[in-house]
Amino acid sequence: MSKNLLPGMQCIARFDHTKPKPQELTFRKGDLITIVSACENKGWYQAHHHASGDVGIISGSALRERPPIKAKPQLSLMPWFHGAITGPQAVQELQPPKDGLFLVRESIRYPGDYVLCVCYGGEVIHYRIEYQDGTLSVDCSKKFSNLIDMIEYYSTCQGVLCSKLLNPKHKQGIKSAEEVLSKAGWLLSFQHLTLGKKIGEGEFGDVMQGEYLGCPVAIKNIKCDATAQNFLAETATMTKLQHKNLVTLKGVVLHNGLYLVMELLAKGNLVNYLRSRGRSIVPPQQLRFSLDVAEGMAYLEEKRLVHRDLAARNILLSENDDAKISDFGLSKSQLQLEDLSRLPIKWTAPEALHDKKFSSLSDVWSFGVLLWEVYSYGRSPYPKMSIKKAVEALKQGYRMESPENCPPVMYSLMRDCWMEEPEKRPTFKKIKEKLEKMLRESEF
Repeated sequence: MSKNLLPGMQCIARFDHTKPKPQELTFRKGDLITIVSACENKGWYQAHHHASGDVGIISGSALRERPPIKAKPQLSLMPWFHGAITGPQAVQELQPPKDGLFLVRESIRYPGDYVLCVCYGGEVIHYRIEYQDGTLSVDCSKKFSNLIDMIEYYSTCQGVLCSKLLNPKHKQGIKSAEEVLSKAGWLLSFQHLTLGKKIGEGEFGDVMQGEYLGCPVAIKNIKCDATAQNFLAETATMTKLQHKNLVTLKGVVLHNGLYLVMELLAKGNLVNYLRSRGRSIVPPQQLRFSLDVAEGMAYLEEKRLVHRDLAARNILLSENDDAKISDFGLSKSQLQLEDLSRLPIKWTAPEALHDKKFSSLSDVWSFGVLLWEVYSYGRSPYPKMSIKKAVEALKQGYRMESPENCPPVMYSLMRDCWMEEPEKRPTFKKIKEKLEKMLRESEF
């Protein structure tokens, strides 16, 4: 385990410790432990035990890092959802029938609606779930915004059903996200999460400031069933990544959808920072921001991961002005929705825009636009051009002019990033090396 454990870091207990000394935590192998603070005694920490709620001291040697989530088998927030199967097929899936065993399927007779199939008294009872005016309901007396909320409610309250929903029948080849996340130590408790003010807004959910076990965090809430499911796959990717220039995922809360709990970056996003401070930002800062982003992107490039939405708005700044890339695990899910109107067109490489060919080299194009943002103090790219005009201009070979007072060597790097043929653009590894050399030689 790492020698330096930081407040808010979550770890897994490596062994049982059932006979603690005074002030020590009691724990068993596999328990989830959150670091609260470092003790004066080196290698010891004040920590919180998730299951018991106790706070006590623990040796760092008793802890290990949480393992990343495996992509296969497929994880699902709704393992009980079987898709478009018929009534008889649902009955077959629910054999032998046991009170409270259930699944949800798409309605064959009423497209757009669902059917809740519940076992009771040796039979399978089918409840039509009507979708109307954006809500779901079994009997109109109780309405829900999504299936996850509905199943959660009827798991604790019988309501109009023949039985509480006690035992979900998992679709074959699907594993419960809740079970997998919990076992690996990535599932957090909603009761320990405090939601604060909204600090951001996206197409797929709000970003809020808050606390988890007293530690400041940023929280992204995705409520829509389908969107939350798409984000889940990319969340598994985020558990595999650790780099000083990537925003850290602390864990996931499953409650009325999906909450992603991430480290909170005190100074917000880079584009707002640039615009609010303008020319008080000095050249060494601009170079440092650029290098931080390049280092994070070189790490993603090495892992063969594509960001797809690299822009100054998706770079967050710490209290010490360290730049960290956000949404690096989520952009693929967003673009799977196949709505080109959602593409950040002025940041997107031509081959990605026209042929949907995304790669690390299309990210390099976006990085060139980000550099232009940094050196123009947060101006919107292609100023005074509509999106349509900018796209047409690029087809004719147009490239943005250098920002005022931008060092020629930096504008030259932007132009390299905007080469028409992806193979002629530098890799992030090369970009990082070039920026490191600039920093060493203090050209500015």
